[in-house]
Amino acid sequence: MTLNRNAKILLSREFIGLRIKVMKSTHSELCGIFGTIIDETKNTLVIYHKGKPKIVPKKYSTFHCILPDEKIIEIEGKLLVGRPEDRIKKKR
Repeated sequence: MTLNRNAKILLSREFIGLRIKVMKSTHSELCGIFGTIIDETKNTLVIYHKGKPKIVPKKYSTFHCILPDEKIIEIEGKLLVGRPEDRIKKKR
């Protein structure tokens, strides 16, 4: 999979505080969750959705990330798997 410039930049940034929507997931009940990322672990994102935190596995999901300028970037969750601090340091 080739990534566009915006996706490469996004992968090297902190995700906490970013607005995100789960577009696809092997867990169908997670599709459509929209909110703000409040925590990130090696394998999951915690999204604040409708007043509650929802834990979403990265590996089996596809996300739309909404940037502050309202651009939307689609990212496959398997690209996000790993510790956030390692992902931020990684060269792409």
